[in-house]
Amino acid sequence: MKYIFITSLLVLSLTTFSQDETRRHRTIKVLSFNILHGATTQGDFDLDAIANVIKESDPDLVALQEVDFLTNRAKKYDLATELGWRTSMASIFARAMPYDGGEYGEAVLSKWSFISSRNIPLPHSEGNEPRAALEVTVVTDFGDTISFIGTHLDHLRDEIDRVSQVKQINAVFADNRYPTILTGDLNDIPGSRAISILEQVWTPSYNRDAPEPTFPSLSPRKKIDYVMYLPGDSWRVINRQVIRDTIASDHCAYLVTLELLEE
Repeated sequence: MKYIFITSLLVLSLTTFSQDETRRHRTIKVLSFNILHGATTQGDFDLDAIANVIKESDPDLVALQEVDFLTNRAKKYDLATELGWRTSMASIFARAMPYDGGEYGEAVLSKWSFISSRNIPLPHSEGNEPRAALEVTVVTDFGDTISFIGTHLDHLRDEIDRVSQVKQINAVFADNRYPTILTGDLNDIPGSRAISILEQVWTPSYNRDAPEPTFPSLSPRKKIDYVMYLPGDSWRVINRQVIRDTIASDHCAYLVTLELLEE
C-alpha cells in the first residue's frame, strides 16, 4: 500500500506539472508598435533602436505600423525584412499605399511561420491616406492555430474615416474561424465612437478604469495603441505593459500577454 500511495502521488505530481506546463505554454505575448517609418525622436534613422525595444520585450507576435518598403526617406530599406533579421523573427509587409519611391503600410513579425496571410484595404475618403489591415494565421508552439491582425487607422480629427474603417474590420473579421488578436495604432481614445464600435465585437485588453496612455512616448497623454481579441471567452489577459522608450519612436510600444483558454 505504501508503494501504491507513493506511485499515486508521483502520478498526480507529474499530471499537475504537465497541466502547469501546458498552461504556461498557452500564453502569447503580443506587441503593437508604431515605428515612425524607421526614424527616431532624435531625428536620425536607427533600426537597431527599434529592434532593441522588440528584443527586450520578447514578444511572440508584433504588429508594426508606419512601415516603409524601399522608400527614399527610409534609405531604400525594406523595414519589415530588416527588423525581422535583427530580431530573428519571420516578417511580412502589407502595402497601404505607394509612397516616396516605394510603399508604406503595415508589417507583422512572428516567432512562428505564417500559414496564410491577407491584406484588407480599409475605406477612406477621397484625398485621405489609404489604410489597411494585415492578417496572418500561425500555428503556435503549443499546437493551436490563431489569427493576428495589425492595423493603423486614420489619424485626422474628423472621425468619418476611422468609423468606416472599424466597421469594415468588424465586418471582415468578426466571424473568423480561429481565435483572433487585433492590434495597432487606432488613433482614437477609449470611449470614442470608433473604439466603441470595435468593442461591440472585440474585447479590449486595457484597464477600462485607468487606461494607460501610449502617446507621445516622451510624455504619454493619451491611449491610442491597442490589443483586442475575440472570442472574448477564448482569451484571458495575463499582463499588460506600456513600454516607454523615448528615442525609438514617438509611440510607446504596447505589450500584452494573453492566455488562450481551453475550448
